[in-house]
Amino acid sequence: MARLNYLDNLKVALTFLVIFHHAGQAYADGGEWGYIPSNSAEVMPWIWHFFSTNAAFFMGLYFFISGYFVPGSYDRQGFGTFLRKKILRLGVPLLLMGGFLTYATGKVEIAHMWFVESLLIFSFVYAIIRKRCSAISDGYNFKPTLTGLFIAASVMGIGSYLIRQVSPQDHWISLGVWKFEPAHYLQYVMMFVLGIASYRFDWIDKMTKRTGVTVLFIGGALAIGNYMRQGGAWNSFVWRWFGIYESFMCIFISFGLLWLFRGKVNMGNKTLSWLSAQSYGAYIVHLPLMIGIQNVFDDVWMGAFGKFMFIGIATSLLSFILTCLLRLIPGVKRIM
Repeated sequence: MARLNYLDNLKVALTFLVIFHHAGQAYADGGEWGYIPSNSAEVMPWIWHFFSTNAAFFMGLYFFISGYFVPGSYDRQGFGTFLRKKILRLGVPLLLMGGFLTYATGKVEIAHMWFVESLLIFSFVYAIIRKRCSAISDGYNFKPTLTGLFIAASVMGIGSYLIRQVSPQDHWISLGVWKFEPAHYLQYVMMFVLGIASYRFDWIDKMTKRTGVTVLFIGGALAIGNYMRQGGAWNSFVWRWFGIYESFMCIFISFGLLWLFRGKVNMGNKTLSWLSAQSYGAYIVHLPLMIGIQNVFDDVWMGAFGKFMFIGIATSLLSFILTCLLRLIPGVKRIM
């Protein structure tokens, strides 16, 4: 399969966004994190806007991109090879990093590897379905439309709203080693399925400029609206219906970025290819690296925002470099 540079580049951008999202956790106003600054002045109460907007779409878009590549992989490899490669690519890093985190914390912990775990589960389910059912035909002339995206966002939103009546946002459940957040899980499942459908029906290439510009504008407007929440009637309205509001952000920001990167960030060069090759490994290794850096520089005063930026940049650089070095070890490229 030819490289799709725009999806590689979007995946790299999402990896940086995840690292900076986690870099801000220690400097938020409350919440759990593996490191707590010794200086109580290192706090950014406003950063919840950043977290809230990111959480609305970035992991869902990760699942979309992952789902996009699953059908072609299964078509080429078949049931047995597909599962063996998924176990190697997803299961081995999950086992190794989960074991390390469990040892470091003294309790069963997979932390950020919940994404890899869920992706492994989704891949297994897909393989089982494909073993019993033929592939979806790609002969239909479906393409993304505003109406179709509105319907997808509505289904996701209503479902998420109902789920959050019994399991609010940021409520994580652990069933043995399976860790998941019900409030967002419908989004992840739907985005994974939409990624599969986008591959079969070539939705991204079929998205028109008019649709792309419109969904990007709507997604951007919804993100700005989320940043404008600061008490008052607007904040109360969005908070009450946030499962629905967030789902519309997810669909419209995600498809807007897919259209934007397809048209404007579809280039490839040595630097971008290098970043893409390391992005999955950088996601895997970044968390323990970040907490280590935060502890080392705990006594260094940079201001809350300065520390946030420094930790984000330093962790990004070291995560990509460490991944590159690890991939020099024979056999590691097959895993990350």
